[in-house]
Amino acid sequence: MDIFIQQIINGLVLGSVYAIIALGYTMVYGILGIINFAHGDVLMIGAMVALSAIGVL
Repeated sequence: MDIFIQQIINGLVLGSVYAIIALGYTMVYGILGIINFAHGDVLMIGAMVALSAIGVL
């Protein structure tokens, strides 16, 4: 049962990350009228910073 609850939490967290990414793309497309594919670079830098911070801790 503990694994099931953990998997539900993991799914909610991952779904939230996908929703935030989609919201960013939607906002940029709505304002500029074009899709900015540099969004992925910013997300990758954020992921690398997070991994580095976890490594330091």
